[in-house]
Amino acid sequence: MTGREHRPAAVRGLIDEIEGHLLLAATREEGRTAAARFTAPFDWLGDDRRREVEERFEAEYLVLARRSWQRTAERAGQLRADYEARYRTLRRRLLAGCLVGACAVLGYVGVLVLVRG
Repeated sequence: MTGREHRPAAVRGLIDEIEGHLLLAATREEGRTAAARFTAPFDWLGDDRRREVEERFEAEYLVLARRSWQRTAERAGQLRADYEARYRTLRRRLLAGCLVGACAVLGYVGVLVLVRG
């Protein structure tokens, strides 16, 4: 377990919201930088057109980033469900094995008591 699970829900929610804002701000900056790099060779564009192309590029960059985040979150949810199911199965098997082992030990002790008694 990480330290996240030990925090109150309100604190976790606030931290998640702050992280989301920071991630979005960083992605916007990446989008702006990529847009400026993209339009740099187009020196024949006027300033207004260049700004428009950069704004559209940045907006599309954000859309693609959000889609990527959504796919990542969906896949993480699928993996979590798969691992939790696998964990439950392994735990049941381990408990069943321990139960069988305990019954075998008790049976062996019972046989020893009967043989010596």
